[in-house]
Amino acid sequence: MTGNGRGTTAPATAARPDSRFLPQVRGHITGLDGIRAIAALMVLVFHVGIETGAALHPGVFGAFLSGGQYGVPLFFALSGLLLYRPWARAALDGTPRPAVLPYLWRRALRVLPAYWIVAATALLIWSDDRLGSVGAWVEVMTLTFTYDLDPWWVGTGPYGLGQMWSLCVEVSYYLLLPVIAYLLARYAGRAGQGRGRGGRGAANTGDGPTASIVDVRAKRLLIGLAVMVVLSLLAFFPQFYPEPRPYMHSWLPRTLGMFAVGMGLAVVSEWAWRESGPDGPVRRFCRTLPRAATLCWSLAAIVYILACTPAAGPRFVGVDGLWVGWFNSIISMAFAFFLIAPVALMPRYDAASESTGDGGSPLSRWSEGAWLRRLLAHPVSVYLGKISYGIFLWQFVVLYMWRGFTGQEIFTGSFWFDIVPVTLGTILCAAATYRWVEEPSRRWYNAVGPGRGKRKAKAEQTAATG
Repeated sequence: MTGNGRGTTAPATAARPDSRFLPQVRGHITGLDGIRAIAALMVLVFHVGIETGAALHPGVFGAFLSGGQYGVPLFFALSGLLLYRPWARAALDGTPRPAVLPYLWRRALRVLPAYWIVAATALLIWSDDRLGSVGAWVEVMTLTFTYDLDPWWVGTGPYGLGQMWSLCVEVSYYLLLPVIAYLLARYAGRAGQGRGRGGRGAANTGDGPTASIVDVRAKRLLIGLAVMVVLSLLAFFPQFYPEPRPYMHSWLPRTLGMFAVGMGLAVVSEWAWRESGPDGPVRRFCRTLPRAATLCWSLAAIVYILACTPAAGPRFVGVDGLWVGWFNSIISMAFAFFLIAPVALMPRYDAASESTGDGGSPLSRWSEGAWLRRLLAHPVSVYLGKISYGIFLWQFVVLYMWRGFTGQEIFTGSFWFDIVPVTLGTILCAAATYRWVEEPSRRWYNAVGPGRGKRKAKAEQTAATG
């Protein structure tokens, strides 16, 4: 059976729902580009606010700027959603998992070339005393500098690269994802073996697992992801006990729950295509959230406000203690979920742009999330999303060069005086990196590396079949 017409396979006994209203699970999801743009600009605003001291001032404006750091959980959740989806699909269908080497090769080409340019630029400008240190270059270029327990820099990384701690976390997740996916698949794969409740004893057909078995597998995947969330909260214990270890704040374990948010959305969106019954709760859930986009983003705004209160910890880097750390982590997961979920579960079909026959007015369709689709699909949002990685990479280099040019000291100056030129300069550098580094790297992925023969054959087959 076919799903959305782009290769998604539905289980043999699943009802055929109207695919126009199911989440888009194949191809490029344009709306997520807009989320990336929001995340990158939030982090940029936060760093300019911290550097000028505006985000540290008491009052509403300072608190608002300090919340820009919650753009980082958006990046983590997006990685969980997009990277885990092929593994979630394989776990639900009981098909072979994606090959690891091509996956790692693609991740390396996506992340490293542009990063190396920015890292080398920052080291050459501000760390000239370390240019002869092989160890320093290796740590920085391999994104392992956060594991140096006796660092040669101050803060979260070498000067000009302070934001890269989160990229170190991302790379750690990339490397660990095949292992996490394997463990989740092994646990989910126990569904259908032997006899038991919930369809566990149902036989598979030649076309794939029965829908009831898929339901059980999906539930097991979500249980496994819930365990990941718990483990991420437990990771705060060694960070604070028996003595504080601030460096663990920039390690992967405490952020696993943020990745799990996106991974859970990947499972739910794939499950909706395979759910048993004509119109089960998962499909209704996936329809409801995009239509309730206004409510979801309002809840995200409320969570953001909570994140800007003293309960979420200090306005700089790190947290004060275990309870504040837990609060901060839960707030991060909630913010990422409410902001990303209505976009991640959007169907390819734009119900707001056509008459659905239900008599809904343009105003009602607008209130049901059409505004969000239009906002995130706007050419400006899409373009900023495409270059968002470069915006993330270049922002500190541009910020420090601007402040050096204007002679400003740390925690001084005007936020508004800095934000405009720094944003424009960062976007220009990001656009150049995207044009001459990131795009060629994507072409290299198809031309060289593990699995290139299979990719070429698949592309030829696709072209031959139209």
